[in-house]
Amino acid sequence: MKVEIIRIGNSRGIRLPKTLLEQCGFKDTAELSVKDGMLVLSPVSQVRTGWQEQFAQASDEQREADLEELLPDTASREWDDEQWHW
Repeated sequence: MKVEIIRIGNSRGIRLPKTLLEQCGFKDTAELSVKDGMLVLSPVSQVRTGWQEQFAQASDEQREADLEELLPDTASREWDDEQWHW
């Protein structure tokens, strides 16, 4: 697709059709870089994309194992066992 380079103040720019923006997943910002003499425009990905789905797919046992690894149980519970009745 050929696009016209237009003047925008002291700079130049192009207009991107809405359908192309939607197909590529662009929102309000984009990443612009140069690779092998070409401009590359990429959508900015969300930092935690997919975390919610992955967490939902994890089994209860896996979540408990992950929590145990992150927060090992090193505190004594003798006082709790004596004072509190579960």
